[in-house]
Amino acid sequence: MEGYCAASLRRCAHLATKHSTLAVPPSTVSRLAAGRLASWPARNGLHSLDALLWRSRRASAAGFSLLEVLVAFIILALVGTALYELFGGALNNASAADEYSRAALFAESRLTAAAVETPLREGGDQGVSEDGKYAWAKKIEPYVAPGTTADEDRLGQLSAVRLWRISVTVSWPGTLGNQRSVSLASVRLARKQP
Repeated sequence: MEGYCAASLRRCAHLATKHSTLAVPPSTVSRLAAGRLASWPARNGLHSLDALLWRSRRASAAGFSLLEVLVAFIILALVGTALYELFGGALNNASAADEYSRAALFAESRLTAAAVETPLREGGDQGVSEDGKYAWAKKIEPYVAPGTTADEDRLGQLSAVRLWRISVTVSWPGTLGNQRSVSLASVRLARKQP
């Protein structure tokens, strides 16, 4: 640091000699370069750019300026807002996941109740849950495997048992007015009814 200060003082002395009537003798520059820099600007009355910068460096070392504090508060406010929105979104996602879980549980109970019914017949049914939040629709139809030919379908109709596809769809209103739904389906083997 001493080398930098000495070079700065020599440049300052050169500028003062060249551009003003105030002259700094070389002995002063060498004495200041030897380590007595603390009181030089006040003692010699030289107000150069370096002396002003020297004062501002000492003043800034004392604490934070008002501008620095304001910028820190603005950054803190932006980060706080982002974290608040992040946690709010996480709570909304947790609420939606809870609704989907309850709807899936309700659809599974309706599907189980439909599979226990005997005899199974083609048709449908619908209703509303006890709390009125979920609407459900049940559909029972003969199951036809993908890729089944017409001959295989006729052969299946001659047998004494039949595969039935039971599907249940549960729907409820979402948070933004959109409709949300969950669908479950199962296949059950049952005896044909006359």
